[in-house]
Amino acid sequence: MATPADMDDASYQALCDIAFESAPIGIVLTENRIIKACNRTFADIFGYGKDELLGQSFRVLYASNEEFEQMRDIGLKTLREQRRYSDERIMPRKDGSLFWCRVRAHSPTPDDPLRRTILSYADISDHRPYVSMSVRERQIVLYLSGGKTSKEIARHIGISPRTVEFYRARLLKKFSVSNVTELLAHLGGAPV
Repeated sequence: MATPADMDDASYQALCDIAFESAPIGIVLTENRIIKACNRTFADIFGYGKDELLGQSFRVLYASNEEFEQMRDIGLKTLREQRRYSDERIMPRKDGSLFWCRVRAHSPTPDDPLRRTILSYADISDHRPYVSMSVRERQIVLYLSGGKTSKEIARHIGISPRTVEFYRARLLKKFSVSNVTELLAHLGGAPV
């Protein structure tokens, strides 16, 4: 079997290209949250063609500007400190359907992690079916997973703390759990 040392640069690059394009997980390279490269699997997971994604802001993959900004903030500290971040979250496909995916991120630029980030995405909806949640419920879960109190959540999204408590109680009932810790464990302990 040929090793990289036995191959010329063009042959080795061709093998790397095949591995990237044929990987069983979605792989994407971003620079300042702009999609610079992605494989077919990544585009397929989200229901896009590769050409539709290249050069686009990562915003295209989120249901709202608010979710786009929140997800940036959640993993940023970990990327700075450890150069790696992972979670499981609910994402929308191009057709609007929602699905669970596992996200792993690595930044070769820890001083400015979003300057260049390599992410992998795996569709895990086969063994973690999506349970319908409203946009507001997803917002509440996102902030709860970040350790925010009802008052802090209320301030962030412009509703009363009492309304946050209403949504929190509704989520506990919906998922048949008795507290936020159980809720987050049920949802994978990760942001949605």
